[in-house]
Amino acid sequence: MTSRERFIDSLLGGSIDRFFRYEHGPWPTTRERWLNEGWPAQVGFNTFFTMDPMARIAINSGYTDSPYHPKFQVKPLEETAEYKVYVDCDGVTRKEFKRQSDTSMPQFIRFPVADWKDWRNISSRLNPADARARIGDVNALKAACADPAVPTMLPICGAFGHPRNLVGDEALAYILYDELGLLDEILDNWRDLYVALIREVTRSIRVDALLIWEDMCYNNGPLLAPEHFKKYLVPQIKRVTSILLGHGCDVIWVDCDGKIDELLPMWLEAGVNCMFPIEVGTWGADPVKFRKQYGKELLMMGGFGKQILSGSREGIEKEILRLTPLVEEGGFIPMPDHRVPPDVPIGNYMFYLETARQIWGKGINLLPLGTLVS
Repeated sequence: MTSRERFIDSLLGGSIDRFFRYEHGPWPTTRERWLNEGWPAQVGFNTFFTMDPMARIAINSGYTDSPYHPKFQVKPLEETAEYKVYVDCDGVTRKEFKRQSDTSMPQFIRFPVADWKDWRNISSRLNPADARARIGDVNALKAACADPAVPTMLPICGAFGHPRNLVGDEALAYILYDELGLLDEILDNWRDLYVALIREVTRSIRVDALLIWEDMCYNNGPLLAPEHFKKYLVPQIKRVTSILLGHGCDVIWVDCDGKIDELLPMWLEAGVNCMFPIEVGTWGADPVKFRKQYGKELLMMGGFGKQILSGSREGIEKEILRLTPLVEEGGFIPMPDHRVPPDVPIGNYMFYLETARQIWGKGINLLPLGTLVS
């Protein structure tokens, strides 16, 4: 099988030789540890740990690259030995600490939109009519996504992430009550911008999966009340997902950490059919329980608690065996539920991979893992 066939059939229930291999990889500090423990510095993660390839449709879509056209000019404001303050390419004034850990967040001092006037001043940078400019070199993008054996994935910013990036979490909570008209206009802009981008991309590039970044949940639930999510976001998300479903894209997944339980039914209603990374967390999310609740209407990626990897090898193997029936049933691509933390020795991670490859992958069509150097 090709990687593309394996990816699609692993999720959609086709006949597969083995499950699709895809993982977040380690945090930077974890990578430093693993380099000291024998990972050859010159060999990349996907190559050394033999992951299946996936082509990312790299455009300015608001996922990791700014959706603004033109982008804001990066402007340094203050710098000390401990931190720096600057305006980033999204127009956000942020304070970053130079010794921050992998998981720590910068301080967001000011967002580009505080009122209607700010929105009017910057909305032209988010004009859907400029969709073509956000794609860049179409020929280069086509070449990067041309291999029919490799699945393609288009990442975009979500309907919650878009206004949050404009006004910030706190202001977004107030806007729902104080300036609902402004939120409506921003959400209309999100819908029109991504409909235009998707239409432009699909003119020349095959899209196998849409990745919508949200990260709108924490350990106790969503940052937005479910009733507000259903009323204001679901209709907009459905408009965007319907465009891709009409172009043969059968996998639409949301990247959302945290406790997603309350929003799951509404994401499904909005045309999303896959959740990632099914973070286990302190709240005990479990892909086995989700399957019992939603059946194969809900596709899943993730679900292997990363904290297990720092424990015993017996515990690692036990969790692999627990998830095996779900892997064999299909509609599930197992992997650690986020980047691997620095308390995980490389030996534990390689044991996890080798055991998973033999039990989940049945040892079929697998390249050998890389060899540690002394």
